[in-house]
Amino acid sequence: MSLPVMGSAGAVEARERAMRALYDDHVNDLYNYVLRLLGGDRHRAEDVVQESLLRCWRTQSMIDGQPLRPWLFRVARNLVIDEYRLRMARPQEVDGTAWLDELLAKRDDLDVLLSSMILRDAFKSLSSKHREVLYETYYTGRSTREVALVLGIPVGTAKSRLYHAVRALRMALGVVETPDQAVDAGAPALWHTPAA
Repeated sequence: MSLPVMGSAGAVEARERAMRALYDDHVNDLYNYVLRLLGGDRHRAEDVVQESLLRCWRTQSMIDGQPLRPWLFRVARNLVIDEYRLRMARPQEVDGTAWLDELLAKRDDLDVLLSSMILRDAFKSLSSKHREVLYETYYTGRSTREVALVLGIPVGTAKSRLYHAVRALRMALGVVETPDQAVDAGAPALWHTPAA
């Protein structure tokens, strides 16, 4: 048995014709409104629009000529709000391995110690001029203009030293710099891979 399509010749009831007219007149605007509320999630927007139209079909008189557009938009907005509240109130689902993720994500004293040892060794491998410009910039938090004043060098020299110091530190740490990450496309590229 096939059901008549809304608006087709088989749909003879006035209620069905009114619902089809409501759909044709308002569904695009309602969908765009809900899509904006949901931040572009098309699938959820379709679900909310469908539920709004279903509620209209179930509860509203379609024949009396009463404007249903404000009612539809209010219902759709309330559905979005209810869904958001439900998600916020629901506890986070746990699959049994969350403790492992938390353990791996948590930095402990050993991680900090190892990181500082690696950084200290890499820092020692730099020239004294590079070390002092990095220290003044990152440890004391000075701008390059202030670093230039403290070190008694021109601002351009401070900027250049800082640029080359950061690149040298990255190389000493074994960080691979790809062509996309290269700051100056005209400078020779530094691709360094750590020894295996």
